[in-house]
Amino acid sequence: MARRTKADAQATRDKLLDAAEHLFVAQGVARTSLNDIAVAAGTTRGAIYWHFQDKADLFNAMMERATLPFEESLAMAARAVADPTTSGTSAVERLRANIREGLALISHDERTRRVFEIATHKVEYVDDMQAVRERHLAARQDCVMLNTALLAQAARDAGQVLPVPPEEAAMGMFVLFDGLLQNWMLSPASFELEAMGQRMLDTYLVGLGLLNNID
Repeated sequence: MARRTKADAQATRDKLLDAAEHLFVAQGVARTSLNDIAVAAGTTRGAIYWHFQDKADLFNAMMERATLPFEESLAMAARAVADPTTSGTSAVERLRANIREGLALISHDERTRRVFEIATHKVEYVDDMQAVRERHLAARQDCVMLNTALLAQAARDAGQVLPVPPEEAAMGMFVLFDGLLQNWMLSPASFELEAMGQRMLDTYLVGLGLLNNID
């Protein structure tokens, strides 16, 4: 009985997150109420408060469910940076692989694409959504810190000094891809995200002196 109850609770949680995803895409986060989500999921507001503290908590849970593969990939890359001898690839290749896998997931996985569309175009950081803003900033910081380590390692591997500090190079790369994703979300048919992203990254790495040519 306990196992079935736990499974039922998880099923309800998933229904709420599914409903939130679709409503946030259709009408934006600010215009979607918790009652709207409960009705769409076929539950009650009480069920929402059983699983989530508020809309921001629900939003963050929705993001975490979709971005878990990214977080696992970042954790693997961080371990490789901490102990380069455990990896059979260079820091530059790990960086390129991370970007390639992320762009492929956004391009081809519908749930991942939905939550990125919500995060980039459908949310306002108003008072009751400050926890979402904080999560966004924390995710950015984690990404920039990892890429800082990868770029610094790549420069050491090449015996070079980067033209800018690794922290600035990593932030510049983050801004580059943040802008790319935001524009692709506006019109996915306007360009091929994976191919464009790989060319942009390689051009950036050539400019930093970490790659000799563009594939």
